Amino acid sequence: MPEDSAKLDQLETCLQERSTHFLGYPCTTDFDYSMLNKFLKHSMNNVGDSFYLGGTYHINTHSFEREVVDFFAQLLKAPENNYWGYITNGSTEGNLYALYLARRLHPSGIVYFSEDAHYSIEKNIEILGMQSQKIRSQKNGEIDYEDLENKIKDYPGLPAIVVANIGTTVKEAKDDIKEIHKILDKLKVTERYIHCDAAFSGSYAQFLSPKPHFDFSEGADSIIISGHKFIGSPIPCGIVIVLKHNKEKISNYVNVIDSLDGSITGSRNSFTPLILWYAIKMIGRDGLRQRLYECLDLASYTIGKLRNMGIKTWRNPNALTIIIPNVSKHLQHKWQLATHDGVSHVIMRPGITKKMIDRFVLDLKKENNLSVTNREAQTI
Repeated sequence: MPEDSAKLDQLETCLQERSTHFLGYPCTTDFDYSMLNKFLKHSMNNVGDSFYLGGTYHINTHSFEREVVDFFAQLLKAPENNYWGYITNGSTEGNLYALYLARRLHPSGIVYFSEDAHYSIEKNIEILGMQSQKIRSQKNGEIDYEDLENKIKDYPGLPAIVVANIGTTVKEAKDDIKEIHKILDKLKVTERYIHCDAAFSGSYAQFLSPKPHFDFSEGADSIIISGHKFIGSPIPCGIVIVLKHNKEKISNYVNVIDSLDGSITGSRNSFTPLILWYAIKMIGRDGLRQRLYECLDLASYTIGKLRNMGIKTWRNPNALTIIIPNVSKHLQHKWQLATHDGVSHVIMRPGITKKMIDRFVLDLKKENNLSVTNREAQTI
């Protein structure tokens, strides 16, 4: 056991150090859920539909899950008494559920998604065996609406299932679902389904000015948000919310659990609903807004630092993702930077400090053979 204990201590030391050099992924780190540790001794399982008040497996957190879904349904302007959702294993599962629902509603539908969509979209389309068309992206990462219109024209009479990105993976570009609906109206596509992948941005997009067009009041049929990204969780998780009248068309009663089978998986995590419930109680709507403003300030600070040293950097309006030219493999690994098509990015999310940014900028200066002052050197 001493050797095992030492191995765990080494892991803790490694994780602590790596968390101080973590700029390239949208996973928040400023959380403390130690109050929930006491629930880890229970064999909890959220099997079944938490909105179906039945079931014979009672060691669960269904009531907490319902509160979390209610909170985000209101945030995303879902119609009162016509929404449903559940807490997923992450946004990939949320995207899979939304596409599964769309396929059940429109079996002959064509899925349209942009080349900047998250890789889970294409994977889930393959899993479900759906027909699809990949749409060009604009330079900023937003979907190319002209190409979308042209591709839809190629499939007259068939339902359109459109995946809108509300914060793309690399550039945090946001598609406009009002513009998408205009195209569908113009082409007289009556059978349609609009899914919004808002994994990172969904928790704060309502507080942006101007606000992106993406919520249920603007024509979304489903929206997913990640719980471990802007909100923060030690366990990957997410929320998927759909229109209840659509979901009810595919629900099945399962005798063995005396409940509805409404999710992708059977057994479901009961601890993540507690995490997200605790988060929304501690942070709340106003807290999410404040966290956004702090991250936007940090993004401006970072952009200024990078431009002062001559780095060609940019970001989409009101984005927390900052694009920089591709850095060396050494810095990619040191700062855990996601890199794609010749660019890297840093993402301003809760948990990042100005001190971390200063250290990163100092590393960039050294890599680019720029002069470093004594004061900057002391920040290492």
